[in-house]
Amino acid sequence: MTTPDPPAAPAPHPDSPKDHGRAGRDLRAAVVSAVVLVAAILLSLLFWKPAFMGIVAVAVVVAVWELHQGLAAKGVDIPEQPLMLGGVVMVVVAYVWGAPALVTATAVTALVIMLWLLRRGVDGYVMNATASVFTLIYVPFLASFVALLLGEGGTAPAFGLDVDDPGVRGVITFIAITVASDTGGYIAGVLFGRHPMARVISPKKSWEGFAGSMVATIAVGVWLVTSFLGGDWWVGVLLGVIAAVMATLGDLCESVMKRDLGIKDMSQVIPGHGGLMDRLDSLLATVAPIWLVLYYLVF
Repeated sequence: MTTPDPPAAPAPHPDSPKDHGRAGRDLRAAVVSAVVLVAAILLSLLFWKPAFMGIVAVAVVVAVWELHQGLAAKGVDIPEQPLMLGGVVMVVVAYVWGAPALVTATAVTALVIMLWLLRRGVDGYVMNATASVFTLIYVPFLASFVALLLGEGGTAPAFGLDVDDPGVRGVITFIAITVASDTGGYIAGVLFGRHPMARVISPKKSWEGFAGSMVATIAVGVWLVTSFLGGDWWVGVLLGVIAAVMATLGDLCESVMKRDLGIKDMSQVIPGHGGLMDRLDSLLATVAPIWLVLYYLVF
């Protein structure tokens, strides 16, 4: 008797998402997007700092839009216009006039938002106002620390290659250490990840990945602080530890938010990466403590 052939596996639906394996994303698209973003950041930083601040301002606007879209899934309606405008103002004043101006702009923007929401009436006021102030602190306020860091080298809009500007060097150091955390954690997690750090929140994040982040950030931190910023080696170790811990916490917090909102990515504005907030989570979490360490121990 002839044994019948097993039934053929059903063909994948053309609209079904591709399986990218343990990487969890389209690596080719992710690499191309990353190269374009890094090139834009480096060119603006090295040749004309105001252009980089323009990139930060655009990132704030897009991130606020993404949070508005995500929060809407839970019936929360934050006012985009005052958050976007106030966020850009916060970035600009932080760069031009420093921390005191940032604090003032943040307080004024929060008050304007609460007054703006009064027009909608009583229903949902506390929920929307709370979410709006959360968004204000989470995105524009934290992003403004990048402006504070860049402003350490002065705010004169000179055009031309300038690698000696301490603000430029500080921003490059901040970005490089944070990227090292994400990259080291990603590689170690894919290759060695066996023990989940927070299975319910982020099943793919492992303790092995965290160890990889720590090793990568300390190595890059020591190298950049000693050879690029002229600081002590132990400051690089401190920066590495802070970056690994804060970047991991930032990523976990973003994962909690997306799970609570019932979404996979904040948007699809960056091919291979998802939303802008999906890439900013670790940067926003690390920039304030890195600025603090550099301000008092290096600059």
